[in-house]
Amino acid sequence: MADEPMAELGGKTPLQCAHTPNMDRLAREGQVGLAQTIPEGFPPGSDVANLSVFGYDPASCYSGRSPLEAASMGVSLNAEDVSFRLNLVTLGQKDGQEIMEDFSAGHISTEEARAIVLTLQKELGTDRFQFYPGVSYRHLLVWRGGVDSMSFTPPHDITGQPVQGKLPRGEGSDSLLDLMDRARTILASHPVNLQRQAAGKRPANAAWFWGQGRAPHMPTMQERFGLTGAVISAVDLIKGIGIYAGLDVIEVPGATGYIDTNYRGKAEFALEALQTRDYVYVHVEAPDEASHAGMLQEKIHAIEAFDELVVGTVFEGLQSMGAFRLLIAPDHPTPVSLMTHTDKPVPFILYGSQGEFRSDKPVSGYDEAAAASTGVFLSQGYRMMEMLVES
Repeated sequence: MADEPMAELGGKTPLQCAHTPNMDRLAREGQVGLAQTIPEGFPPGSDVANLSVFGYDPASCYSGRSPLEAASMGVSLNAEDVSFRLNLVTLGQKDGQEIMEDFSAGHISTEEARAIVLTLQKELGTDRFQFYPGVSYRHLLVWRGGVDSMSFTPPHDITGQPVQGKLPRGEGSDSLLDLMDRARTILASHPVNLQRQAAGKRPANAAWFWGQGRAPHMPTMQERFGLTGAVISAVDLIKGIGIYAGLDVIEVPGATGYIDTNYRGKAEFALEALQTRDYVYVHVEAPDEASHAGMLQEKIHAIEAFDELVVGTVFEGLQSMGAFRLLIAPDHPTPVSLMTHTDKPVPFILYGSQGEFRSDKPVSGYDEAAAASTGVFLSQGYRMMEMLVES
């Protein structure tokens, strides 16, 4: 949701241009500030950033993105195993070079992608390398007894750019490059891709590995804060963090991880979960996906839908449930102009129904500039959760 000022918006950010009456009200009546969710030296990924928002110090528990996704998919990792994110992508040609045409293979459907990944497992899977289907373009490769020291480039960082020099490199990369080459031969004639091409859709013509890691060690929310809780997200990464945090994963019909997600359904399921639990982490991917695709108006729409259908629904529903507190924050900025993440601090709101967080430096609304104007800065973003629970 966080972004940079844009010339086409008259020097404003998408958040400043979006109509967000619910978040504006919470900002006026609560505490607004900036939080550094990406510690120095860490990549500005959703894995690191969401660990911070969940209240975990990435410096003490981060071991890679893919192990968190593996937990969500029910894939067990032994201490010697390494898991990798497997994106189904579309590679194309431009100016005589192979480029990353689409990091999501045209936001391929989960059903289509599942058929492809199961074929990869059948044709390429061994005792060492195992392929697991996930959601849409996001899947998993596990290397049993594998190597985790190679370097990777996230595919969403190089949309429209040449892939030369961005492929896996370092110790163990030869094995992965071999799998990628063999996968391309299989995908070229896969029935799903032939059908997609016939329909004018982008094919999933390559498998792209990144985000490797081994299983992390994390205390649960119950152990840290004495909280029972749940997580609501369409993204395996977020569900996986929730599982390691000891939270229940709640599936919401129509939650897609894209701009067409079931916003209101997430809010309604969160309210239901709070009938029997202390805490719910609700994650909406839509503004991030719009940013990665460079779709400015879709990002503004996603922010407005989040405000109206998620924040507004939750806030209204909480009125009859006694005292409550809310934390609202992006995980990391994803500027539309860059189409990828940055490590700049994010604007947050802390709101308490009993006035716990009311600021002596009130703001007129919620956006990046308003948050900066308060002078409140958390250099350790994971402390937002501590403030929410312990203040």
